[in-house]
Amino acid sequence: MILHKGPDSEFFVDAIIATSKSYGIIVNSFYELESVFLNYWNQNFNPRAWCVGPLCLAKTPSQPDQEKPTWLQWLDQKQSEGRSVQYVAFGTQAEIPAEQFREIAIGLEKSNFEFLWAVRTKPGMELEDGLEKRVKEMGMVVREWVDQRVILEHDSVRGFLSHCGWNSVTESKVPILAWPMMAEQHLNARMVVEEIKIGLRVETADGTVRGFVKWEGLKKMVKVLMEGERGKNLRKNVKELGDMARKAIEEGGSSGKTLDLLIDDVNT
Repeated sequence: MILHKGPDSEFFVDAIIATSKSYGIIVNSFYELESVFLNYWNQNFNPRAWCVGPLCLAKTPSQPDQEKPTWLQWLDQKQSEGRSVQYVAFGTQAEIPAEQFREIAIGLEKSNFEFLWAVRTKPGMELEDGLEKRVKEMGMVVREWVDQRVILEHDSVRGFLSHCGWNSVTESKVPILAWPMMAEQHLNARMVVEEIKIGLRVETADGTVRGFVKWEGLKKMVKVLMEGERGKNLRKNVKELGDMARKAIEEGGSSGKTLDLLIDDVNT
């Protein structure tokens, strides 16, 4: 890895040095998922890693105290109609080029599947005039803050088009259509698709993992995820993994035991 001089590289180096000198690394995952890597790391490297997650399951999803937000009302309506929704979100840091942003909008519109799209308003990321009006019965675009975990827990949601940030992966209760964009997201996407098999990759124009995604390829993979046989198998895998994760954080589960060991170790 080549690091160019500057604040970013200095921060990166400082973080590595601080981590190497720390008492341990707390990992937002659980032993049953990470056992091979965790055992290898703890036998060969320092500091020790401790899996105490998934942390998102340690708290029940919050429910609105007052009137339900419009996006939750919309999901409730789709559930009452027996419709399946795809949730679309790419986190808060990814910079999506304007041309790619337009392809996403076209692909979602032409997929003919209901979608809830959480969009950050930024220059170059404006939707085509008339798009929201055309898809108002099929899709909803939300620019306000949304509670992602509440959305992913909703019974109407059947798929998640995601950048594969780790928090999003652990929060998802549905198959993921993986579209990694930066940082560790490519590793997360590989794990999601190839290792634990709870998702598919988007189809890029040139076949590379970082290539441009045309609307035709997005439409194709949305269809596979939402109604194909592969999507059905993925939902089974998601359920099995979710059950395993919930057991890990329950009393007597692997994450609870690990947290107790960590506390005892620190106090020794």
